[in-house]
Parts: sequence; C-alpha cells; structure tokens
Amino acid sequence: MSTFINYYWNVLKNDYIKFSGRATRKMYWLFVLFNTIVFILLSIILSFFGDLGNICYLLCACAVLLPSFGILVRRLHDANFSAWWILISLLPFVGSLILLILLILPGTEGENRFGK
Repeated sequence: MSTFINYYWNVLKNDYIKFSGRATRKMYWLFVLFNTIVFILLSIILSFFGDLGNICYLLCACAVLLPSFGILVRRLHDANFSAWWILISLLPFVGSLILLILLILPGTEGENRFGK
C-alpha cells in the first residue's frame, strides 16, 4: 500500500509540472487509479456539504490538473510519442480510444528521444 501511495505523492511532490522525461506504465496507471479513488471518496464525503463541498472538490481537481497532464505527457514520451498526440482525443468516439491504446503500449527499451 505504501508504494501505491508513493507513486502518487512522488508525482505531486517532485514532478508537479514536469513535462520532460518519461513515466513508466506502472507509475502512470497507479497515479490514475489512486487519483480516481481519491476523487470518488471526495465526491461522497463532500456531497454532504452542499455548495462548500462543490467548491472544495473543484479546488482539489484544479490542484491535480497540471500533475495529471504532466504525467500523461511523460507517459506518451515513454512510448516514444510526442505530447501532441493528446490532441487525438478531440476526435469524436475514436480519439479517446486511440489515446488509451497509446497509453497502454509498453515504453521503449533503453533510451529514446525523450531521455532514459
């Protein structure tokens, strides 16, 4: 459990707005999983507080927006894709599916154009 949380905190603490480099599949998907769990729990807890809960939820979402985008970019870098591939998700229906496939692909072995 502690390593599970460590991946999340390392992204938030050390790599807050880091868009260069690479992020492994494990790092990315553990961050996404923990982020999803946190926001489900937050929505349940904060639903009892009405408008104040909505404001707190929005502030928490804004706080992890840049780290989420940063780790997404670094995950694409690990698979040797440019960050511009994020824009493919703007295509209706298939764009998000294509981006999901790119995020599931294994990273390149060794060094690629984005680093080690």
